[in-house]
Amino acid sequence: MAKIFCVANQKGGVGKTTTTVNLAAGLAKVGQRVLVVDLDPQGNATMGSGIDKRALTLTVYDVLLEAASIPEARQRSEKAGYDVLGANRELAGAEVELVELERREQRLKTALAAVAQEYDFVLIDCPPSLSMLTLNGLCSAHGVVVPMQCEYFALEGLTDLVNTIKQIHANLNPDLQIIGLLRVMFDPRITLQQQVSEQLKAHFGDKVFDTVIPRNVRLAEAPSYGLPGVVFDGSSKGAQAFVDFAREMVQRVGAMR
Repeated sequence: MAKIFCVANQKGGVGKTTTTVNLAAGLAKVGQRVLVVDLDPQGNATMGSGIDKRALTLTVYDVLLEAASIPEARQRSEKAGYDVLGANRELAGAEVELVELERREQRLKTALAAVAQEYDFVLIDCPPSLSMLTLNGLCSAHGVVVPMQCEYFALEGLTDLVNTIKQIHANLNPDLQIIGLLRVMFDPRITLQQQVSEQLKAHFGDKVFDTVIPRNVRLAEAPSYGLPGVVFDGSSKGAQAFVDFAREMVQRVGAMR
C-alpha cells in the first residue's frame, strides 16, 4: 500500500520540484515503485521527468474532474524509472471548476485509492500557494515533506505552513503530519545557513532529516535536459545526497508502519 507524501512549502523557489523528481528517482534507484503527481499548472515536475507536457492528452486535470482514471492518464518516465501523472496549463482552470463540485477537496484522494496497491510511494508536487489544488494534495497525503533553504525568510514561511497543516489535520485529514524538513541548497561556508540549520534542529528535533542537499550545479542543469539530477549525473554530490535521502525516507516510512 502506497505511502502518499506532499512536497510542499508556501514559499516559492525553495526547490519543491527539484526535491520531488530527485527523491522519486532516488526511490526508484533503491527499488521502490513510485508515482509522481504534478499538481502545479506550470508542469515543471512533468517536464523534469522527461515528459512533454504539451503532448499530454490526459492529465491530472482530467483525473480531478473525474473524466479519466490515473491508469488512463499516467505516463512512464523510462529513464527515471517512475510513473508520472502529469500537468500542464489546463490545470489552472481546475481551480475555478472544482469550487462548484461535490467532494472538491477529496477528488485526488479518491483517485489515488484506486492505485494505492501498485506503488510504494506517491509524491505530490504542490504549487506554492494554498489553493484548491494544494488542498487536494494535502487531503490525500499521509504526510508532508518540507524542503527549505536555511535562511530567515524561509523560517517565516515554515510557520505559515505548519499552521495550515494543523488546520487541515483538525478539519479534513487526521492522518496529515509533517514527516520531516529537508535542508536544500545548503552551503556550509555561509555562517547564516549554519545558524538557521542549528535553529531548525533545536526547534524541530528529529523532524529534521539527517540528509542535507548541497547547492549543486548539476542538479540545477538537469531540468533543461528533461531529467532528474539523480539520472542526469549520478556521480554528482547533489545526486548522491538525494539517493541518501531516498534511503532515509524508506527507513522513516518503515518506522511509521
